Amino acid sequence: MDAVVLTSFLRALIEREFMQFALITGILVGLLAPIIGSFVVIKRLSLIADTLSHFSLAGLSIGLFLLNILRLPIGDPLYIGMVFAVIGALLIEVLRSYYKNYKEISMPIVISLGTALSALFISLSGGFNTEIYNYLFGSILTVGRNFVYIIAITTFVILTLITIFYKQIVIISFDETYARLLGIRVNLFQFFTTIFLGIVVSLSIETVGVLLVSSLMIIPVAAAMKIGRSFKTTLMIAILFSEVSVILGLWLSFRLGFPSGATIVLFNITILVAVVVLRKLFTRRNLEEKQEEPVTVK
Repeated sequence: MDAVVLTSFLRALIEREFMQFALITGILVGLLAPIIGSFVVIKRLSLIADTLSHFSLAGLSIGLFLLNILRLPIGDPLYIGMVFAVIGALLIEVLRSYYKNYKEISMPIVISLGTALSALFISLSGGFNTEIYNYLFGSILTVGRNFVYIIAITTFVILTLITIFYKQIVIISFDETYARLLGIRVNLFQFFTTIFLGIVVSLSIETVGVLLVSSLMIIPVAAAMKIGRSFKTTLMIAILFSEVSVILGLWLSFRLGFPSGATIVLFNITILVAVVVLRKLFTRRNLEEKQEEPVTVK
């Protein structure tokens, strides 16, 4: 039975265009999310993805209000959500510079504003509907050709910039003071990093939804940190975990009809739990072997 389901899944990937778009989108998001998430974790900003996704939802709800209620030809509301994600990221940076001794206070402020605006415009748009549900929990199977182009271009630009400025970005992420001593333009790098973070968060909403974006960016990194010996190996392992979760989640969503975002995140959680358990068992076994080694007196 599993072989039949796998065959039908592979046939769907070959024959159905929407499945091809979903797979390409999933692979690209599965690549971008842990890369950005790794730098976010280093900077102790793990909640920023969740904050920006909620602020992006405000833009999406405003876009739906303009499109469905005011009948304005604005196109896809996702573009407004993307703009709001970038605005939210910049707002966080402004608040972090203002509350220098309490930088973490910036995220509750921004997420509160985003949630309030979302609730207001969702109500004005007629309450919850299928579009809002898809934005909350993701609907990777509904992505179109234009979205694939956008995320492909975004992936190319971000990977190119990270490749060129990898050393500077890592130094800034670990120690901003040391980066300034080296003559690195920290503020400029942070400005562009913030913009790309907002863009990646808003694009990830199509894959796993507003409520699960932070999971896609942080959980693979959390699992990889238990295995990786260096930052680079941790990054590679995180990408591997993310891609495996995306592909398996897409397959399970196709097989059982579950929401794609939920299945992807559940596989991420499963991998994290497996890594933690296996790491503990491996550590315990090593300790027992060391205790059993005979002690030689010289």
